[in-house]
Amino acid sequence: MDLGFDTIGNATLICYDRGPVLVTDPWVRGSAYFGSWGLSHAVPAQQLDAIEGAEFAWISHGHPDHLNADSESYFVNKRILLPDHVGARICKTYRNAGCDVTILKDRQWLRLSERIRVLCVADRNQDGILFVDIGGVLVVNLNDARWDNGWLLTARWVVARFDRSFVLSLTGHGDTDMINLRDENGQPALPRSVIEKRPLAEKIENTLRLVGASAFVPFSSLHRYQRTDSVWAAEHSVAAEEYGGEAGDVGSGVNTLPPFVRYNCMADTFDELRPAPVAPSLYEPQAFGDDWSDQLDAADVRDAASYFAAIEHLAQAWDFVQLRVGGKEHTIDLGRGHGRGLTFEAPRTSLMKAIRGQVFDDLLIGNFMRTTIHGAQPKHGLYPDFTPYVARYADNGGARTKAELKAYWAAYRQRAPLEFLLSHWSLRCKNLLRPDSAAFDLLKRGFYRGLQHRR
Repeated sequence: MDLGFDTIGNATLICYDRGPVLVTDPWVRGSAYFGSWGLSHAVPAQQLDAIEGAEFAWISHGHPDHLNADSESYFVNKRILLPDHVGARICKTYRNAGCDVTILKDRQWLRLSERIRVLCVADRNQDGILFVDIGGVLVVNLNDARWDNGWLLTARWVVARFDRSFVLSLTGHGDTDMINLRDENGQPALPRSVIEKRPLAEKIENTLRLVGASAFVPFSSLHRYQRTDSVWAAEHSVAAEEYGGEAGDVGSGVNTLPPFVRYNCMADTFDELRPAPVAPSLYEPQAFGDDWSDQLDAADVRDAASYFAAIEHLAQAWDFVQLRVGGKEHTIDLGRGHGRGLTFEAPRTSLMKAIRGQVFDDLLIGNFMRTTIHGAQPKHGLYPDFTPYVARYADNGGARTKAELKAYWAAYRQRAPLEFLLSHWSLRCKNLLRPDSAAFDLLKRGFYRGLQHRR
């Protein structure tokens, strides 16, 4: 490849300028989310060689399908590029290990080769967005950043300056978040968005309108469930075939390339890569150190209580967090008068790894833990009063107290004040409406239709 890019694996982009220059989020082997996820397709030898040969590796954020411990050998010896996340957790980890790490300052272009340059935005949800200019062709790598958390104006401004642009983004049926929700009778309570399973074409078209890009490449979406206690969620995941064949036809005339593709920037042509599907296989939880009959000991309970109590915002929204482990319940009191609480039912090993390792989102996304919301139901499940404050701001951003959160918001706000303000108020409006309401549907559809697809 003289000048162009490949997409392969889950969220791996390989960019070429007379050879491989940059690779993003190289998950090429092993599992993620305490063994819940495996790769859906093998990474071909040609792309493995290119990943190994690239000088730079960009890591978007800390989820294990993007920053994968089993795949570290493919990026730790490169020049690691990172978004400028508040808290700098990933940066500190790899610099302490002696790696060559560069923080990409927000909204500033950096040249990696004669014809490749990059611009990065770190959003307040601890996701990273990367714009790659490959000889005048723009690739917008949104990975998991589905809703504007402080990057949309920049994206539309950058995209408008290119004649050809591709957006790479998570799209699916909702299983990449916590959907293992139960009602108070123990029955499944799937989110409405998962039950409806809206057409991919509609979701893709919305994303293209959002950023104003020319074409869409499915990304950050393909995985397979491999634990016997999470395989139930496979019916809510997306398959590569749903994105269409070589023509990329998902319906409604949406300009979509296949999920595994090689694009030639010089010729403006692409070839579909056809990696071999990974043979289906299932593993018992014990294969990953989990036994559902194991119970918490006294030290576990103390550590869990300290973990949740330290995140001050939880007391403003929840009365308690209850842990049900090995058939025994442990209640952590948080606040009073909210009329709601949470029960997390999980195996001891993964639960305590998530708490002590401060990676609680890994447990939520794995979808083997069962979550019950008690009392008055919040409009958006665990959003906005649990998942962001625990998994994003506290675990990754290091912001647990009110004072730390104030400094956290201020750090992102001062980088792009107008963009921060607009995204803040759009999220506030979103959270005022129930996602299962007609008003929410009307607002969402009107928002996307109001965006002009500018080239």
